[in-house]
Amino acid sequence: MTGIEAVRASAHTIPTPTPESDGTIAWDATTLVLVEARAGGERGWGYSYADPAAAAVVEATLGPLVTGLDPMAIPAAWAAMVASVRNAGRPGIASHAIAAVDVALWDLKARLLGVSLLTLLGAAREAIAVYGSGGFTSASTEELADQLGGWVAQGIASVKMKVGRDPGADPERVAAARAAIGADAGLFVDANGAYSAKQALAMAGVFAEHDVSWFEEPVSSDDLSGLRLVREQGPPGMAVAAGEYAYDGLAFRRLLEAGAVDVLQADATRCLGVTGFLAAAALADAHGVALSAHTAPSVHAHLCCAVQRAVHVEYFADHVRIEDELFDGALHPVDGALRPDPSRPGLGIEPRPEALARWAA
Repeated sequence: MTGIEAVRASAHTIPTPTPESDGTIAWDATTLVLVEARAGGERGWGYSYADPAAAAVVEATLGPLVTGLDPMAIPAAWAAMVASVRNAGRPGIASHAIAAVDVALWDLKARLLGVSLLTLLGAAREAIAVYGSGGFTSASTEELADQLGGWVAQGIASVKMKVGRDPGADPERVAAARAAIGADAGLFVDANGAYSAKQALAMAGVFAEHDVSWFEEPVSSDDLSGLRLVREQGPPGMAVAAGEYAYDGLAFRRLLEAGAVDVLQADATRCLGVTGFLAAAALADAHGVALSAHTAPSVHAHLCCAVQRAVHVEYFADHVRIEDELFDGALHPVDGALRPDPSRPGLGIEPRPEALARWAA
């Protein structure tokens, strides 16, 4: 087997249909950083939703570092990348960059072996449930109801909406969402850390009146005592979830050891790739906690079908739109679940050159 021949990165910024916001930030575009890794006549693809600066880290530091290494020996490449960004500051942009390269290397390895990524990892299940995710605070009540109700009508069992930007309006918006999706669908809320701990605890009581079963980042994920307060004193049956901003195993371990979450969230496009996601899954398994994947459904469908404690993948409106735009083979839910195609090597996706060129950052 020849070594890795080249690793290249590019950034692609796609505007949102309308301005969007959650409890703490607003945006009008999303950037996907795409990595291509080549070896043995195959090309592997990986990506992260990140600042374009992550592409520069790949081009200047990570790509030259892993070129020439054995494409079968991903742990060695991963360790070298993590060590290389020590002085640059590994959490954040550097972790996004490592994640994109790591995903590309796993995709490349699977393609070299002629199997899907799920087959390479070993399947725990054939399909994984999704929950529809959007409900931005910038949306009107009517837009919120149409989006969430539309997902339920498609057979998706649970949906998530954003809260926290205007706490006074949140009870009415949550009530409207419940009315739109009916009594049987799961309703999740995500504050993106917008509330204080006691404010979040009070809001949890209000949300429980509308059968909200999932409260994501009621406070900042850095506030471990606040998360634990809401988890321990919140309404029975309402899970507290966090972890999307954990960049490594230590951050996941802190959340779990603090008793801060009922569901651990992990994002392979942030937490150092497939390798980092599998480490998070092992920690969740060791602590007996459920695992949920944050966004990037075309990557996470394979990963969540391969790990024991995964419960669902976030079918995030922005990323669904972008992956459909940029890739052939992006997965879509059938009967509320994503099912990786074992006949398609790697992740089963192929970039569309004309779309990449159109949105080149």
